[in-house]
This record gives sequence, structure tokens and C-alpha cells, in this order.
Amino acid sequence: MENKQTHYIYLLRCCDGSLYTGYTNDLKQRLQKHESGKGAKYTRGRGPFELVHYEVFSSKRKAMQREYEIKRWSRGKKEDLIALKRSEI
Repeated sequence: MENKQTHYIYLLRCCDGSLYTGYTNDLKQRLQKHESGKGAKYTRGRGPFELVHYEVFSSKRKAMQREYEIKRWSRGKKEDLIALKRSEI
């Protein structure tokens, strides 16, 4: 049985303008790892970062499925998602 842990998918905008999509169960700690250069290989040397989108899930499986879905999207579709979420604020 899965515990009640929270799972996140997130999008970072790197200083070169590229987008990185990732998964974590501790968003604050993961962002600190990216900033310190110990995050994903892709993000090393691309900081500082801006957290431009995140979603919360109750199961790791659902979060990982969503991460996979978003990673397959075009940059334009990812930008649309970011813009949509910002307009809801």
C-alpha cells in the first residue's frame, strides 16, 4: 500500500531559455539541488532557474505518467501550459 506522500512534476526555465521537466517528492529540496549544480545532468550549468509550473499528485505513478506526457510535448505546448497556469493566478 502506498503512503500518503506528495509527488510533484515541475517545469523549470533555465537561464538559456530552455525548459526542463522533472519529477520529485520534495520540490523545495529538488530545486535546491538544481541550483547547487547537483540536480539533473541537463540542468548543470544552466542556472539560475525559474520554477514556471508544477502539479501535485497523490501517487508516484500518476506523477510519473504526467511527467512522461509533458516531456513528449512540443516546446510550444509546454509554453501554452505555463501561460494558462499563470493566467489562473
